[in-house]
Amino acid sequence: MTTQQNRRPLPVLVVAGLTAALLLTGCTSQERVCGSGRYPVKAVGNTDGQDCVADGQEPPEGWVRYPEGQVPEYVGDPWDRHWSTVIVDAEGRTTGAPAPRRPGE
Repeated sequence: MTTQQNRRPLPVLVVAGLTAALLLTGCTSQERVCGSGRYPVKAVGNTDGQDCVADGQEPPEGWVRYPEGQVPEYVGDPWDRHWSTVIVDAEGRTTGAPAPRRPGE
């Protein structure tokens, strides 16, 4: 065997090892909305405002907590997608969605 033939299995073994490690440790490729010790909050009056607040702190003015059981955990999860289409008032009540944007706006 040549040296070239002996090196081919190494990349395959590395990829297989990394894949196994990810599966065994429970790592996910999904990005969390907020890091550890923080929770997500929704901006009042628009669809695209989202931020994170330290656990134990109240949301600042202009921000509200998500309803219990409807808190987005991962970017792009069903609740994250839902809340990106909804406008809430200062009490956290749904007020509707914005009018569709025209092309070029």
